[in-house]
Amino acid sequence: TPEPCAMWLAAEPSSPSCRRTKGSIQQAAAAAGTSPPELCERVSSLFHQALTHAAVSFTDFTRTSEPRHQRAVRHFWGALRDGGALYKGSYEGWYCTPEECFLPESQLAERRDAQGRPCKVSLETGHQVHWTKEENYMFRLSAFQDPLRKWLRDNPQAISPYPFYQRVLHWLEEDLPDLSVSRERSRLQWGIPVPSDSTQTIYVWVDALVNYLSVVGYPETHGEWWPAVHHVVGKDILKFHAVYWPALLMAAGLAPPERILVHSHWTVHGQKMSKSLGNVIDPFACIGQYTVDGFRYFLLRQGVPERDCDYYDEKVVKVVNSELADALGGLLNRSTALSINPSNTYPCFSESCFPKVLDYRETKGMGRASAEDYEFVASVASLPLQVANYFEGFQIYKALECIALCVRQTNSFFQRHRPWKLNRKDPAEQLWLDTIIHVTLECLRVYGTLLQPVIPHTADRLLSRLAVEPEERGLSSLTFLARYNGKSCPFEGRQLGPDTGILFHRLEKSRQPQIETKKL
Repeated sequence: TPEPCAMWLAAEPSSPSCRRTKGSIQQAAAAAGTSPPELCERVSSLFHQALTHAAVSFTDFTRTSEPRHQRAVRHFWGALRDGGALYKGSYEGWYCTPEECFLPESQLAERRDAQGRPCKVSLETGHQVHWTKEENYMFRLSAFQDPLRKWLRDNPQAISPYPFYQRVLHWLEEDLPDLSVSRERSRLQWGIPVPSDSTQTIYVWVDALVNYLSVVGYPETHGEWWPAVHHVVGKDILKFHAVYWPALLMAAGLAPPERILVHSHWTVHGQKMSKSLGNVIDPFACIGQYTVDGFRYFLLRQGVPERDCDYYDEKVVKVVNSELADALGGLLNRSTALSINPSNTYPCFSESCFPKVLDYRETKGMGRASAEDYEFVASVASLPLQVANYFEGFQIYKALECIALCVRQTNSFFQRHRPWKLNRKDPAEQLWLDTIIHVTLECLRVYGTLLQPVIPHTADRLLSRLAVEPEERGLSSLTFLARYNGKSCPFEGRQLGPDTGILFHRLEKSRQPQIETKKL
């Protein structure tokens, strides 16, 4: 679960978390016969619903239309102006309205529009561009090329994963022209006017990026958080976050964010999601079909930040059934079954059956545990630190890969020793039976604790079945197999929690693809 110092920020769709920008919002609202504020209210509520349905908690849900944000933007603009980072100049070039930015020729391609006429489009998005000339306020971005290079070279962890860090460094080796940071208000009324110049509207990305500051109390109390913040962004908006934003912050007298964590995109059957292709996946439908925990687990288990990942329904069913329903759920069911554990308790661990050894390869004649058992226990013992490091490094899929491997090892341990075959009437056999179950339940307790941020409902059911109290579920206090290390175990002898049935029901193959049908 997030540490107390973590702040989760959810932003409205007109912020950096979404491709839809002020210009396209204005156009979409006009096409829908409504006003931009009404359209944003509708779309924002859908984002809020999606977060709630997906069990994503947040400290703050910020919107660029809020007074606190607009005040922060005006103050930030003043800091740029007072620092000499702005000047008024004429600007012309190929302008993309949906992306709200000018694009160089190198990022354009020749295409034909719906009427068959030749036109230019963005290479990255396919959006059409138009030649535009206007007088705007310009930001002296070129002056920050060297400071940006120094910042990144001094902080190699500032942008991760590493391939994106390299990409930004490559950008900084190219020309870095000054940036147009306002638009003519006659063309863009939906936005914050430039202070002292009502003919201009502040550029959407300057406006939106300041969200990160306004939500932490800029300009008065942001120092409690800034710059110890982590941004999580899509790879398509990396330049805005890793080049423009740090430069703007430096110009305003502020440090860049501590880290920028970048993720790639999901494709569907190898194709980019597109409404025109009709292959946009509806998260509400997926949650209904695969459960909240099932869908969360799949996305985090299969989502690799460095590269695009492919989505298809059959893969969700296969991964979730194999790792949650069968491996994890089956292990809990087998180790707590009354036929195996008739007392329904957390049984005792026997040091004579599983003595502590310095070298697990030298275990002959020292108990019932094999070298393979010692190797497996060592893997689980190292798991919490491994998972914590992967979580911290934004490599969630690697953390889940490690957990899944240990779950498989625990199932092998349980199967290898066949506790159902042991004779309870033999005291020595009973000691070994109790030890097998104790080790298995200890492993399950570790997995349940580590999986809380990923599958909160399932983890809660697992830990409740093991009678782990809420105050015993923290990562910082997580221990494993205390008795093996000569310490007391607070769970030993404890009555297990109520049996609530199957931990995670197997999913059925979807008959229909989970395609989005919601209309904005």
